[in-house]
Amino acid sequence: MEKTTRKCVFAGTFDPPTLGHKAAIEDCLALFDEVVVAVMVNPQKQPCFSSKQREEMLRRIFPNESRLKVLSFSGTVAELLEKENTKIYVRGIRNTVDFEYENANFFASRKLDKDLIAVYLPCRQELLHVSSGMVRNSLRFQTPIDEYVPKEIKEYIQEILSL
Repeated sequence: MEKTTRKCVFAGTFDPPTLGHKAAIEDCLALFDEVVVAVMVNPQKQPCFSSKQREEMLRRIFPNESRLKVLSFSGTVAELLEKENTKIYVRGIRNTVDFEYENANFFASRKLDKDLIAVYLPCRQELLHVSSGMVRNSLRFQTPIDEYVPKEIKEYIQEILSL
């Protein structure tokens, strides 16, 4: 009998990747054989870090994980899922606000791909306060980011921003 590989896509802006993102990717790796982490390029957002820098940060968190693929993508989620040959789209949920936002996006994406399967992963309780926005604010005001990002990300940000 042929073994089927379970593959998912976890996409986001990751500006920058946080401990919450790391935890969600770890959960994906526990559930799936292959995980595609896509840095989404949204023309409506002005990111602090380039898509290449965000890709590099994600790779630094999981340097030896062969089941993880990191890429940038500028199309729709439906197009990304088709390109990656999977129907499983993973989203991290911190609270009811995230749930409402993700559900609205799910229904919009479902119109483009009726077979899309959304998997919502609840945030770890100790990371509920973590967001990329908090990191950017901390950088703006030059306050510590240790409780928001993995050490590999902190080191990389310090390198590129010469802190």
